[in-house]
Amino acid sequence: MIRVAAFSVMSHTIFVVAGLLVYVMTTRIGHQRRPPSSAIGWVVSIVAFPYLAVPLFLVLGSRKLTRPQRRLHSVVEQPPAGGPVWATQLLASMELPAPAHNESLVWHGDGPAALQSLLALIDGAQQRLDLCTFIFGNDEVGEAVADALARCAQRGVRVRLLVDAIGSMKTHPRVLKRLRKEGVRVRRFMPLLHNPRKGRLNLRNHRKVAVADGVHVWSGGRNLAVEYFFNQPDAPAWIDLSHEARGALAAQAAAQFEQDWRTASGRVKHIDAPVALAPVATEGPCAQWVATGPDHADDTVHALLLAAAYHARKRILAVTPYFVPDDALLYAWCMACRRGVDVNVVVPAQSNHMLADWARGRALRELCASGGKVWLLPQMAHAKAVVIDDDLALSGSLNLDARSLFLNYEVMTAFYSPEQVQWLVRWFEQQMATAQPFDAKQPGLLRDMGEGLVRSVGFQL
Repeated sequence: MIRVAAFSVMSHTIFVVAGLLVYVMTTRIGHQRRPPSSAIGWVVSIVAFPYLAVPLFLVLGSRKLTRPQRRLHSVVEQPPAGGPVWATQLLASMELPAPAHNESLVWHGDGPAALQSLLALIDGAQQRLDLCTFIFGNDEVGEAVADALARCAQRGVRVRLLVDAIGSMKTHPRVLKRLRKEGVRVRRFMPLLHNPRKGRLNLRNHRKVAVADGVHVWSGGRNLAVEYFFNQPDAPAWIDLSHEARGALAAQAAAQFEQDWRTASGRVKHIDAPVALAPVATEGPCAQWVATGPDHADDTVHALLLAAAYHARKRILAVTPYFVPDDALLYAWCMACRRGVDVNVVVPAQSNHMLADWARGRALRELCASGGKVWLLPQMAHAKAVVIDDDLALSGSLNLDARSLFLNYEVMTAFYSPEQVQWLVRWFEQQMATAQPFDAKQPGLLRDMGEGLVRSVGFQL
C-alpha cells in the first residue's frame, strides 16, 4: 500500500515537472513572451491543477505566430504625413504601415448612420469587397448586411466574408450557406473542429473591417448585430464608434485582410507584418493602420499605449467596455496622473460581461488613488478609443484588457489630424456629461479576493 502511494506521488510529481518543462520550453523556444501576471497564472495552475492546466495550455497557451526578426535601424525618419514623432518612429520600428494622407475620413458616433455607411460601401464596390467581423448577428442588421453581400456578389464583384468561429458561433448555418450559394466566399476563423492551425483555439480574430476595391474602408468597434446600431424595446443601442476613409488607410486595411484570409485557410505558417505602403496623397486627413495580435512579433498597441503614457503632457482620454489592463499599463497611467496629466477613463456602469465588471475594480481604484477620474455611463458602452494630448487619437476594436492587448487579432486606427482628434475629444466630453463618477471606496475582503481571482484567471490565461 505504501509503495502504491509513493508511486502515485512520484507519478504526480513527474507529471507536474513535465508540465512546467512544457510551459518553459514552449514559452522560450516559441518566443511566447507573457505579462508577469499571465506567466504566474499559468505556473500556479499547472502546479495546482496539472491534469487540467497542462492540456489547456497545449490547446490555448500559444500567443504568437510570428517570431521577432529584428533589423538594425538607424534613426527612423519622421514620415512625411506627420503625427507625433515619438509615435510614428515607434510604430515604424515595429514595421507597421506608415501614416498617410487620405481623401476623406469620417467618424460615426450614430448607429443608424454607421450601418448606412457600411451598406453604401458594400453597394458601391465594383471589383472586390472584403468583410471581417467578430459577430454576425441573426437579426435585422445581419440580414441587411447579408442581403447587401449577396447583391454585391450577383453584380460580379468578388466578395469575401471572414467571421470568427467563436464570436459568430450563434450565426445560423443557413445564413452562411445562403451566402455561399449566392457566390460569396466565406471562411470561419480558427473553428473548434477542423482547425487548420492546431493548438490556436485561444487566438480569436476580433477585427471589424470592410474594404471596397482597396480604396474605401469601414472599421471600428461595431459588430454586425442590432444592439450595436439600433435601440431595442428593452434597451437603448450600445454606445459605439466606427469610421470610414477613402485613400491610403483603405489600402493598408486591404493588405491586412489578405493576410487574415490566408491565415484562416491554414496555408501560411508564419505571417509577416504588413508591408508599409507609400503614401500617395499629399494632403487630407492623416491616419495609420495599427494592427496587433499573434501575427505581429510585438504587442504593437500595448507598446504604443505605454509610450503614450510617458509622453503625454496634457491629457489621456480612454473609453472601453472592459478595463482590465496589465500591471505595466496601469502603472504607466498612474504615473501619468502623478505627473499632472489629466487622465479620464469612461466605462459602462454595468457591461454585458459580469466577470469583466468584477475584474476591473482594483484597476479603477488604483487609477483614482493616483488622481485619475473614472466615469460610469448609464448604458452599455462598446466603444474603444484613446486620445493623447491634442495630436493622437486611437479607435478600433481593441479593449483595454489582457485578452485584447495580448491574445486577440485586433486593429486600431491612429488619427493624427487636428480635426479628427478634436471630433473625438468633443465626443468624450458629451459622454462624460451624461456619466456619474466612480465611487472608489475599498471593497470588503471577499469582494477584493473575488476581484483578484477573476482578474488572475479569467483575464490573464
